[in-house]
Amino acid sequence: MNKEDLITKVLKSIFFKSATKKAGKYAGKGLAVLELLREALTKAKDVADKQNKGIGQVLAEKITTLSRMVKAYISGDYKIIPWSSIVKIIAVLIYFISPIDFIPDFLPVIGLSDDLALVVWLFSSLQEDFANFEAWEKGTLK
Repeated sequence: MNKEDLITKVLKSIFFKSATKKAGKYAGKGLAVLELLREALTKAKDVADKQNKGIGQVLAEKITTLSRMVKAYISGDYKIIPWSSIVKIIAVLIYFISPIDFIPDFLPVIGLSDDLALVVWLFSSLQEDFANFEAWEKGTLK
């Protein structure tokens, strides 16, 4: 199964559809989103420590960036991101922290492949949003 097939299957899965439904409810609740971010960072660090340092490191870096952007959005400091992008980020994080998804996380080696593919897809699909956020952080956003 190539990466594109995996992403398509994950996005069409009942697991991601469920995460997307939950995301809209989460998005309006700052504390719930902060807890979700904490859980996602903890899981990414656990993956790095216990399972796969390379994949875990990539996940931790990506989720750290997501966390900074969502926290800035929630605090009102950064509003230059569409609501639909925030909901998409939250849906991916909900999917990521769930151990039972398209490819269950307890399966050795392949269990996190769908999670990693989805996070990479998110960064690819929201490339402009992330570039704007990083420019905003550096103070170079025009």
